[in-house]
Amino acid sequence: MSVRLRLRRMGKKKQPFYRIVAMDSRKTRDGRYLENLGTYNPIKNPAELSVKEDRALYWLGQGAIPSFTVRSFFKKKGILHKWHLMKKGADVAVIEDEMKKWSVLQEERLKRLEALTDQRKRSEKKEQKAESKAEKEEAVVETVESPEVVTKKKVKAAAEKVAPEEALIEEAPTEETSTKESAKEEIKKDEA
Repeated sequence: MSVRLRLRRMGKKKQPFYRIVAMDSRKTRDGRYLENLGTYNPIKNPAELSVKEDRALYWLGQGAIPSFTVRSFFKKKGILHKWHLMKKGADVAVIEDEMKKWSVLQEERLKRLEALTDQRKRSEKKEQKAESKAEKEEAVVETVESPEVVTKKKVKAAAEKVAPEEALIEEAPTEETSTKESAKEEIKKDEA
């Protein structure tokens, strides 16, 4: 029997909640499982994840294969890093030191990500302010101009919107239109 560490869907319709379980690979997604290793709630912001580290390490030691999603959860929690050190045969003290270093690196990474998101938000606010300032300046320029100039501009803008259709009508008659018109005149003469 090959054991897989994977997700088992729980929760209501359109409100998923998952258990991280050890189960036989031949069982269905929501079938009977061997052991519950933790939970994952994607609805909350940020997503809530809890894993029983000692049981996960036990099943990895027994040869259980984690799914891609469960593997990513184990990476986030540092379980795979600890498992790698244990496979190398490192002492308990060395493993604890390495895990402390790993946790410090993860905290620094989170701080950098937060700083980047803050910087992006600030730059977006600056862009929005610049756009609104430009719009205000355009409005001020329109109010400063005389009413005659403003009405001429509005008429011109309206003409540009309608212009493509009227431009075709106002153009000088082409050979095709002149031949069509002459044909219509000949038909009218023949009828009379």
